[in-house]
Parts: sequence; C-alpha cells; structure tokens
Amino acid sequence: MKGNFGYFFREGSRNMFSHGFMSFAAIGITVACLLIMGTFSLVAYNADYNLKNLQKENAILAFIDESLSDEDARALQSKVEAVSNVGDVTFVSREEARDSYVAQYDEDDLYADLDAGIFRHRFVVHLQDENRLAETADALRQVDGIAKVRADEAISQGFITARNVAGVISVALIAILLVVSVFIISNTIKLTTFDRRDEIAVMKMVGATNGFIRWPFVFEGLLIGLFGAMIGFGLQWLLYNAISTGIAGSDTLQILRVVSFEKIWWPVAAVFLLAGVLVGIGGSLTAIRKFLRV
Repeated sequence: MKGNFGYFFREGSRNMFSHGFMSFAAIGITVACLLIMGTFSLVAYNADYNLKNLQKENAILAFIDESLSDEDARALQSKVEAVSNVGDVTFVSREEARDSYVAQYDEDDLYADLDAGIFRHRFVVHLQDENRLAETADALRQVDGIAKVRADEAISQGFITARNVAGVISVALIAILLVVSVFIISNTIKLTTFDRRDEIAVMKMVGATNGFIRWPFVFEGLLIGLFGAMIGFGLQWLLYNAISTGIAGSDTLQILRVVSFEKIWWPVAAVFLLAGVLVGIGGSLTAIRKFLRV
C-alpha cells in the first residue's frame, strides 16, 4: 500500500482531469451541497446564539426588604453574589428604578414627579447557567434581607425548549442533507466510472485486487471533495458577510445579532473540509462498489 500511494494519487488525479466535464459537475454539486448544509448550519447557530442571549437577558429580580437602610441594602450584594450559580449582580436603587420606569412608560411626563419611595431597592441577577433558574431563585429567597424574588421561569423554560427543539431539528436535517449529498455525488461519480467498466473488468481478470482498483477512485473522490470544500467555503464566506451586512443595515432586523464570520471561520473551514472529504470519498466508494462485483 505504501509503495503504491504515489501511483494511486496520480491515477486519481488523472482520472479526475481526464473526465473534465463530469469532474466539474461533481465538484459543482459538492459545492452546492456543502453550501446548503453550511448555510443551514450557520442559520441554526445564529438562531441558537440569539436565543441564548435572550435567555441570559431574562434576569432574576431580587427585591430588598424595605426596612433596611440604603447602606445595609447595598451591603447585601456580597451575600447575593455568594449564592451558587449567580453570575453578574447589579444593585438598582429606588431612584434608578423610578427613572427607568418613567423613561419606559411615561411619554407625556405624567409620572415626572413620581415618588421614588413607592419603589424598592433591588438586585438584577444574571446567572451562570440559565437552566438552573428555578433552583437559584429558591436559593435567593433564603438570603436574609431579600423580601421577594421575581423569576420568569416559564419564559426561561420556553427558551430552553426552543433551543433543544431547534438543536434536534438542525442535527436531523444536516444529517439528511449529508446523506443526500453522498447519494448525489455517488451517482455523479458513477457516471464517470461507467465509462471505465471494461477497464475494471480487465484488471479483475488479470488478478488486480479490489483494493488496488478501488484506491484511485478513492483519491479521485478525495480531490473532488477537497476542491468542492475550498470553493464552497469561499462562497459561504461571501454569502454570510453579504447577509450580515444586509441585516445590519435593516431597520426591522437590527434586533438580530449575527456572529461575525471572523470569529467562527476556522470551525466552519474544518467542517467544510471534513464534510467535503466524507462526501467525496463516500460517494466514490459507493460508486465503485457495483463495478467490483465482476
């Protein structure tokens, strides 16, 4: 095998370039399949990213006992931060709560003179693990000086469910697309292999092993997959940046946060490379299998 490596590679390269049109078609189909899988995967990734950010913004409000002085109220922060799973903690005074309320709901200055005394000091608590929201809320209720805890558990659970469902659907569809891609590439390569069926039969008759016949086709599929992966990745980068620019410039879609491609290009490149190799080699092995049964 080691001694024949160069021969297999040369034969695979020669086969690919000698069937220019079909090889071009196979590479084109590989690019299209990878681009569809890549686009869907990136959409799913960004959807999960946005859901995760929305889930993080679903903070717990811990209201402080009104009998405590301002100094004692602020001193509670260390106790709140000591609770398991608590991440970022922000103290919000009565005055800040009043100003936030007025800014959010009072467009006609009806509440401009609203007394801050009707509001409570509070802590805005963000969690390390949003899946433990209910557990953390119960722990905060046990802190001396915390009078009330408000945690939107239904909203948090909704985000968790949405992310889990989206994850399962994404994996299932990507797996289906991968199988379909292998099938399409297999049939494309099978057309090029069909022209060489007599050559394969003669090689079998003179004693060539299945492995000796198979390996050039494997290298041919590998090269097709590599070329398809490189072209597909470049087109994916251009498409992703174009869509990101469009979303950033849209007044209605600015609420969406799109992850910069520069932050994720290397795992995307690795996935494209791996998928291209799997699709190319898988398609070649599937295509050649029929013609080895002589």
